[in-house]
Amino acid sequence: MTTTVDGVDAFHDLAGKELGHSEWETITQERVNLFADATDDHQWIHVDPERAKDGPFGTAIAHGYLTLSLAPVLLNKIIRVENMKFGVNYGCNKVRFPSPVPVGAQLRMGVTVAGVENVEGGIQVTYDLVMEVKDAPKPACVAQVVYRYYR
Repeated sequence: MTTTVDGVDAFHDLAGKELGHSEWETITQERVNLFADATDDHQWIHVDPERAKDGPFGTAIAHGYLTLSLAPVLLNKIIRVENMKFGVNYGCNKVRFPSPVPVGAQLRMGVTVAGVENVEGGIQVTYDLVMEVKDAPKPACVAQVVYRYYR
Protein backbone atom coordinates (compact mmCIF):
# COMPACT_ATOMS: atom_id res chain seq x y z
CA MET A 1 0.00 0.00 0.00
CA THR A 2 1.32 3.43 -0.96
CA THR A 3 1.03 6.36 1.43
CA THR A 4 0.21 9.63 -0.32
CA VAL A 5 1.40 12.86 1.28
CA ASP A 6 -0.47 15.97 0.13
CA GLY A 7 2.02 18.81 0.43
CA VAL A 8 5.26 18.83 2.37
CA ASP A 9 3.75 20.13 5.60
CA ALA A 10 1.68 16.94 5.91
CA PHE A 11 4.89 15.12 6.88
CA HIS A 12 4.56 16.47 10.43
CA ASP A 13 1.64 14.06 10.92
CA LEU A 14 3.83 11.10 9.90
CA ALA A 15 6.70 11.61 12.34
CA GLY A 16 7.40 8.36 14.16
CA LYS A 17 5.06 6.31 11.98
CA GLU A 18 5.84 3.13 10.10
CA LEU A 19 4.80 3.48 6.46
CA GLY A 20 4.95 -0.21 5.57
CA HIS A 21 6.91 -2.36 3.15
CA SER A 22 7.61 -2.46 -0.56
CA GLU A 23 6.78 -5.48 -2.68
CA TRP A 24 9.46 -8.17 -2.97
CA GLU A 25 12.03 -7.52 -5.72
CA THR A 26 14.23 -10.27 -7.20
CA ILE A 27 17.92 -9.47 -7.28
CA THR A 28 19.19 -10.88 -10.56
CA GLN A 29 22.72 -11.58 -11.73
CA GLU A 30 22.08 -9.21 -14.63
CA ARG A 31 21.32 -6.36 -12.19
CA VAL A 32 24.46 -7.18 -10.18
CA ASN A 33 26.57 -7.21 -13.35
CA LEU A 34 25.15 -3.87 -14.51
CA PHE A 35 25.94 -2.36 -11.11
CA ALA A 36 29.47 -3.80 -11.30
CA ASP A 37 29.91 -2.16 -14.70
CA ALA A 38 28.55 1.17 -13.46
CA THR A 39 30.83 1.23 -10.40
CA ASP A 40 33.84 -0.67 -11.80
CA ASP A 41 33.54 -3.12 -8.89
CA HIS A 42 33.92 -6.54 -10.52
CA GLN A 43 34.91 -8.51 -7.41
CA TRP A 44 34.31 -12.22 -8.04
CA ILE A 45 31.90 -12.63 -5.11
CA HIS A 46 29.51 -10.46 -7.14
CA VAL A 47 30.12 -11.27 -10.82
CA ASP A 48 31.49 -14.83 -10.98
CA PRO A 49 28.72 -17.22 -9.87
CA GLU A 50 30.85 -20.33 -10.47
CA ARG A 51 33.76 -19.13 -8.34
CA ALA A 52 31.36 -17.70 -5.75
CA LYS A 53 29.94 -21.21 -5.11
CA ASP A 54 33.21 -21.96 -3.29
CA GLY A 55 33.36 -18.55 -1.62
CA PRO A 56 32.33 -17.42 1.85
CA PHE A 57 28.63 -17.08 0.97
CA GLY A 58 28.22 -20.17 -1.22
CA THR A 59 26.80 -18.05 -4.03
CA ALA A 60 27.25 -14.72 -5.76
CA ILE A 61 25.97 -11.78 -3.74
CA ALA A 62 24.81 -8.27 -4.56
CA HIS A 63 27.04 -5.34 -3.74
CA GLY A 64 26.05 -3.64 -0.50
CA TYR A 65 25.82 -0.34 -2.34
CA LEU A 66 23.56 -1.91 -4.95
CA THR A 67 21.21 -2.82 -2.12
CA LEU A 68 21.37 0.74 -0.77
CA SER A 69 20.91 2.20 -4.26
CA LEU A 70 17.49 0.53 -4.44
CA ALA A 71 16.27 2.67 -1.53
CA PRO A 72 14.94 5.59 -3.65
CA VAL A 73 13.20 3.21 -6.06
CA LEU A 74 11.57 1.22 -3.27
CA LEU A 75 10.77 4.36 -1.27
CA ASN A 76 8.81 5.72 -4.23
CA LYS A 77 6.71 2.55 -4.13
CA ILE A 78 5.88 3.12 -0.45
CA ILE A 79 5.31 6.86 -0.31
CA ARG A 80 4.19 9.39 -2.91
CA VAL A 81 4.55 13.10 -2.23
CA GLU A 82 2.15 15.35 -4.13
CA ASN A 83 1.83 19.12 -4.40
CA MET A 84 5.50 19.96 -3.99
CA LYS A 85 8.01 21.64 -6.30
CA PHE A 86 10.65 18.92 -6.02
CA GLY A 87 12.40 16.54 -3.67
CA VAL A 88 16.06 15.60 -3.28
CA ASN A 89 17.99 12.83 -1.60
CA TYR A 90 19.97 14.81 0.98
CA GLY A 91 22.17 11.96 2.19
CA CYS A 92 22.63 9.20 4.74
CA ASN A 93 23.21 9.44 8.46
CA LYS A 94 24.02 5.77 8.96
CA VAL A 95 24.27 2.67 6.78
CA ARG A 96 25.08 -0.92 7.73
CA PHE A 97 25.03 -4.21 5.80
CA PRO A 98 24.42 -6.92 8.45
CA SER A 99 23.96 -9.79 5.97
CA PRO A 100 24.46 -10.50 2.27
CA VAL A 101 21.88 -10.45 -0.51
CA PRO A 102 22.35 -13.63 -2.54
CA VAL A 103 21.75 -13.37 -6.27
CA GLY A 104 18.24 -14.65 -6.93
CA ALA A 105 16.98 -13.60 -3.50
CA GLN A 106 13.83 -11.61 -2.87
CA LEU A 107 14.40 -8.21 -1.23
CA ARG A 108 11.95 -5.71 0.22
CA MET A 109 12.22 -2.52 2.24
CA GLY A 110 10.37 -1.32 5.31
CA VAL A 111 10.16 2.42 6.06
CA THR A 112 9.56 4.46 9.21
CA VAL A 113 9.52 8.27 9.34
CA ALA A 114 12.14 8.86 12.02
CA GLY A 115 12.00 12.65 12.03
CA VAL A 116 10.63 15.75 10.34
CA GLU A 117 12.20 19.20 10.45
CA ASN A 118 11.37 22.47 8.78
CA VAL A 119 14.08 23.83 6.48
CA GLU A 120 14.10 26.97 4.38
CA GLY A 121 11.54 26.47 1.64
CA GLY A 122 10.41 23.03 2.70
CA ILE A 123 10.79 20.07 4.99
CA GLN A 124 13.57 17.62 5.85
CA VAL A 125 12.44 14.05 6.42
CA THR A 126 14.61 11.37 8.00
CA TYR A 127 13.61 7.81 7.15
CA ASP A 128 14.70 4.61 8.89
CA LEU A 129 14.99 1.90 6.26
CA VAL A 130 15.27 -1.85 6.74
CA MET A 131 16.05 -4.00 3.71
CA GLU A 132 15.05 -7.61 4.26
CA VAL A 133 15.90 -10.76 2.33
CA LYS A 134 13.01 -13.21 2.30
CA ASP A 135 13.55 -15.97 4.90
CA ALA A 136 16.86 -14.49 6.14
CA PRO A 137 17.35 -14.13 9.90
CA LYS A 138 18.94 -10.65 9.72
CA PRO A 139 18.33 -7.61 7.53
CA ALA A 140 20.59 -7.06 4.55
CA CYS A 141 20.78 -3.30 5.03
CA VAL A 142 19.70 -0.86 7.70
CA ALA A 143 20.02 2.80 6.86
CA GLN A 144 18.90 6.20 7.96
CA VAL A 145 18.44 8.44 4.94
CA VAL A 146 17.50 12.08 4.67
CA TYR A 147 15.30 13.66 2.01
CA ARG A 148 14.28 17.25 1.46
CA TYR A 149 10.99 18.21 -0.11
CA TYR A 150 10.35 21.77 -1.23
CA ARG A 151 7.10 23.77 -1.44
